[in-house]
Amino acid sequence: MRTHMIAIAALAGALTSPLAAHAQSETTIGIARGGHAIIVSDDDPDGITLNERPAFREYVVRERVPTYTVPDRVVVGTTLPDAGITYYDVPQSVASTPYRYTVVNGETVLVEPRTRRIVQVID
Repeated sequence: MRTHMIAIAALAGALTSPLAAHAQSETTIGIARGGHAIIVSDDDPDGITLNERPAFREYVVRERVPTYTVPDRVVVGTTLPDAGITYYDVPQSVASTPYRYTVVNGETVLVEPRTRRIVQVID
């Protein structure tokens, strides 16, 4: 009986230690439509940081950026169409990033300008 208790305690410790280590970094975990998990690092030096997000959201609302509709899900890694969507520069006063932004299906996204690939979904 005691051996089983020790084994269970060791197993519980082994399973929870990666979670504790993972909690030390700032990472957003979300569930996309369709139930797929998305993990986006918030410490991407080129993206919009957690501290910059409120000012960035206010900027997008203030500018009244139109939302574009695409049939695909809006997730990191999706490539947006070449035509029919306008991509905007992120002002230096809000954040410093090489990416551009747009609003797609109601979601504000950062896009790599050359490839039009979504690199961050701003929540």
